[in-house]
Amino acid sequence: MNWKIYKILPFLDTRAKFISEIPKFGRLLDIGSSDGGTLRHFYEMRPDLKFYATDIEGTPEKYPPGCEFHRCDIQKDRLPWENETFDAITVMHVIEHLFTYDNLLEMCYKLLKTGGKVYFETPHPKSFVLDSPCNELLGKFTLNFFDDSTHLQIFNLTRFAELLKKYGFRVVKNGISRNLIFALFYPIFFKFLPASRKKYISYVHFIGWSNYIIAKK
Repeated sequence: MNWKIYKILPFLDTRAKFISEIPKFGRLLDIGSSDGGTLRHFYEMRPDLKFYATDIEGTPEKYPPGCEFHRCDIQKDRLPWENETFDAITVMHVIEHLFTYDNLLEMCYKLLKTGGKVYFETPHPKSFVLDSPCNELLGKFTLNFFDDSTHLQIFNLTRFAELLKKYGFRVVKNGISRNLIFALFYPIFFKFLPASRKKYISYVHFIGWSNYIIAKK
């Protein structure tokens, strides 16, 4: 789905709502960009933004046009951009892969402009009790938290909020991340179909598989 629709209806997707509130021609840093799929959707919705990305590996050739990429390990490396460079930062499905959040939060605070916001998204604790995918999707799609062998620790909302405050942030919003279109497709369509990647994507949005928290500098 092309994300141009969310420029008009951003409330349909939690991430899109966050992206819609970035000032026009602002700068967005995505930490943990991986294959760039979500970053490309952000570009479809907000081509006016200047995009930056970092990842321990990354595929910058797949990132939006003009995206400035820096490869790093966010647990220990410093990022090269000047303090107060960014209007917004996104950190999606990264923190569950980390042993420590200190360097990440320090970098986020330094790089955000005053008044800027950072969006974190990570698996909900309910992922602990879900069944793993069926058939050929076993090992290729994460339903149970432990389906991804690189997951290290589940998100503890209270502890993470305390850490954000320690580094100077103010928590402004938290909840369940959903795409309402995908969520509605599950009970009316995908629920009755055989297991598939599209069905599982619809299912995780329906049940609210991901937590999010937004903090402001």
